[in-house]
Amino acid sequence: MSNQSGVKPSLRFGQVVIGPPGSGKTTYCQGMQEFLTHLGRKVVVVNMDPANEGIPYSCVVDISELVTLDDVMDGLKLGPNGGLLYCMEYVEANLDWLENKLKQYSDCYFLFDCPGQVELYTHQSSVKNIFSQLAKWNFRLTAVHLVDSHYCADPAKFISVLCTSLSTMLHVELPHVNVLSKMDLIEQYGKLAFNLDFYTEVMDLTYLLDHLAADPFFKKFRHLNEKLAEVIQDYSLVSFVPLNVQDKESMIQVLRAVDKANGYCFGDLEERNLQAMMSAAVGADFQFNSTLGVQERYVETSGKTVEDEMKEL
Repeated sequence: MSNQSGVKPSLRFGQVVIGPPGSGKTTYCQGMQEFLTHLGRKVVVVNMDPANEGIPYSCVVDISELVTLDDVMDGLKLGPNGGLLYCMEYVEANLDWLENKLKQYSDCYFLFDCPGQVELYTHQSSVKNIFSQLAKWNFRLTAVHLVDSHYCADPAKFISVLCTSLSTMLHVELPHVNVLSKMDLIEQYGKLAFNLDFYTEVMDLTYLLDHLAADPFFKKFRHLNEKLAEVIQDYSLVSFVPLNVQDKESMIQVLRAVDKANGYCFGDLEERNLQAMMSAAVGADFQFNSTLGVQERYVETSGKTVEDEMKEL
């Protein structure tokens, strides 16, 4: 797996796109590939999910050429979860195959579309070891962790998302950007209890615990929820960037966060393309998207005063 010539490979930047099943990873990779291509980046997508069928984007490296989940399940009589764990262990054991595929693209920006099984990023080591090896091959990667935005409407699920995100950040050990995906569907399953910035900046969670205690089922678990909230706030690492893949402004906000995390520097051509795109979209005086702007587009206002909301709590 070492470079035979002894010459260190050129620096390559990219994103590893992770998150639970159904959070929009493949859609994100497709949208980001198109978006970056318009900006002038030479982008390649690597499918790292052996269970990913019917890929909508063009990928230069497909892990299913090495191993597929269906073959593992049939051959070893494993279920989908155990099969996927075996697949990633198999990839880890055959990293020379991946290196030979990737070294053909030395001057590209990479998007790694990763599997959706949560255990791979919270306590199983194969994916973490693969990422570590990519760093040794001179990749500078940012982990883009996608979670469904509609979890914000359920306080219990949001606390669970925070715990999963924190565990993933600590285990994966890469520069990390947490993303609330599908912002256009954020209130599909219920209204938000607070303004959007409360969730994106993960503000004082005691307010969320008070809201959660109003549910008779969760009232008896208040002490447990308090301890979970303390762990999240003691680390003070988790925050989110809102994303709607079909919204240019939203994509730029995520891209800027990713580029800042992995140290990517804009080229002159790309910067001009970015300015031209946004000037055409919203005028030359465009300012990058704020959480308040996202809230105005996707969250319905209740018309209630702060005093009214506090009385309800």
